[in-house]
Amino acid sequence: MHKKRVRNRIIWAIVGVLIIVAGWFSFAPNPLGTHKTQSKVVTVGVVGLSKQDETIWKSVQKDAKQKYGITIKLKNFSDYTQPNKALANGDIDLNSFQHYAFLDAWNEANHGTLTPIGKTYIAPIRVYSKKYKNIKDLPDGATIAVPNDSTNESRALYVLKNAGLIKLKKNVKLATIADITSNPKHLKIKEVAAEQTARVLDDVDASIINNTYVQAAHLGDKETIYIEPLNKDSEQWINIIVARKEDKNNKIYKDVVKAFQTEKTKQLTQKLYGKTQLPAWGVKLK
Repeated sequence: MHKKRVRNRIIWAIVGVLIIVAGWFSFAPNPLGTHKTQSKVVTVGVVGLSKQDETIWKSVQKDAKQKYGITIKLKNFSDYTQPNKALANGDIDLNSFQHYAFLDAWNEANHGTLTPIGKTYIAPIRVYSKKYKNIKDLPDGATIAVPNDSTNESRALYVLKNAGLIKLKKNVKLATIADITSNPKHLKIKEVAAEQTARVLDDVDASIINNTYVQAAHLGDKETIYIEPLNKDSEQWINIIVARKEDKNNKIYKDVVKAFQTEKTKQLTQKLYGKTQLPAWGVKLK
């Protein structure tokens, strides 16, 4: 009987020790010096994913998985007002749909602190005309249509500036017609909604049209009379991968950028877009 009691006490003592050990591993912070690992599933917000962009991102997803063990999931939004809100709210981890100018304007309007962590591409916009073959052929008093929203109008005016047609006030980030300081050809700048710039082409001498609307209007090299150059003025139109400010140094997110900025992505972009969309990382701006 005595031996039985001793044996039972030993058993209960062992059970007690096991419970304490299990509790330690369950609740103790950082047991045995191990570190909490970050999730390697990264959700990236995009807008209106085209077949070409889908092909590029599939390649990026494959490289991210093979090289860095990261699973990239894409969340496709229907318009440009949504991805920055979703990122700020923590509904997604990164987004990739906007250029520097759009991000700056959004942060200012929303008191945001979203931060770019990597360049993707730039899509140079073009000046189109059905009446002239070269932008230098535009006559005195020619009418040029430009998008009327703040970022795209500014971009269009800088295109005209780089073409040598107008001069703008210095150090103006978002230029308007009021910032034109010289207009030797007395050009008439017609402000229209961005989606109308292609539709009014028959009624004006030239029109600066966002790439979004070019394909639907069946415009190409034949109607192109000038292409936006890659220089300091165009830097703000480079598209970017964006994170929350507190995540700007997150190694996993930096590896997502690395998975995008590859020679394979460059070659795919060239194959799918030709000269209408150019890889922007590593580009030296004059």
